Amino acid sequence: MDVNESAVSSGDSDVVKRFENIALVASETPRAQEAFSNLDSQRDWVPMDAADAVVVLGGDGFMLHTLHKMLERGRIVPAYGMNRGTVGFLMNRYDVRANVMRRLEKARGKTISPLRITAVTQDGEMHRMRAINELSLLRETRQTGKIEVTVGSRVRIEELVGDGILVSTPAGSTAYNLSANGPILPLDSRMLALTPISPFRPRRWRGAILPDEMPITLRVLEPAKRPVAAVADQKELRDIAEVHVEIDHSSALELLFDPGQSLAERIVSEQFAVD
Repeated sequence: MDVNESAVSSGDSDVVKRFENIALVASETPRAQEAFSNLDSQRDWVPMDAADAVVVLGGDGFMLHTLHKMLERGRIVPAYGMNRGTVGFLMNRYDVRANVMRRLEKARGKTISPLRITAVTQDGEMHRMRAINELSLLRETRQTGKIEVTVGSRVRIEELVGDGILVSTPAGSTAYNLSANGPILPLDSRMLALTPISPFRPRRWRGAILPDEMPITLRVLEPAKRPVAAVADQKELRDIAEVHVEIDHSSALELLFDPGQSLAERIVSEQFAVD
C-alpha cells in the first residue's frame, strides 16, 4: 500500500494516514451522483487501479460491491465510505461542506476478513465465492430445506429442517444475522455466528458462536426435492449440494471511519438500540 503513514492492526488504528492517490466512486443513485458532482472538484482523483485509498459514495450495498471488486482484482486499498444510501452501517456521515482530505487524514482504520466459500451445485460444478457479511443457505421452494451441519471434522447436526441457515462474520452480524435472531459479535472477537433461519427441527437449537479458524461444511439433504440456494452477500448460486466455509485472514479489508464513529463502536451501539 503506497502511503506515507499507515498502520494495519486487529483494532482501530491510531496512526494518521496520509494518502496521495485517491479514487472517488459512486453508486448510480441520484443522491450518490449528486455527491460525486459536489466532490469531483475538490482534487484530482485517480482511477481505482492507481489508488492507495478510495472514497465510496452510496450505501452499504455499494460499499460491499466496491470491496468485492477489490477482492476480485487482487488489489486491496483502504475504503472511506460516505453515506448516500439508507442505513449506512459501513459508511461515514456525508457533509457537502466538509473537506474530504481532512476527513481522510483524521480517519481511523478497521480491518475485517471475508469468508472464503467453496460451493458445489447438484450437477457437480464447483464455484468459489467470498462474503464480507454472510453466507446464507435459503430454501428455493415451498418445501423446507434439510441441511447437515458439520463444524470442524464432526457432524454437529444431522438434519436441520427450516428455511435455511447463515454463517456471519462479526462485520455482518448486525445485518441479516441480527434479523434472524443471531448474536451480535464484537469486531475483534475472531468468531463466526452460525444462525438457523426459521428452524423447525431441531426446534430448540438457536445457533452457535464458533472460533473463526474452524471450517464449516453445510450439506443439502434431498436436494432434488428440497432445493437450496446459496447467497454470498450479493451473489446467488442456486441448486446447491454442499458448501464449505472458512475465514480468509489473508484477504483482510480495511474500512476507514471518522474518529468516534468506528465500526466497533457501531456494533456495540446496535446492541442498545431500542427502535
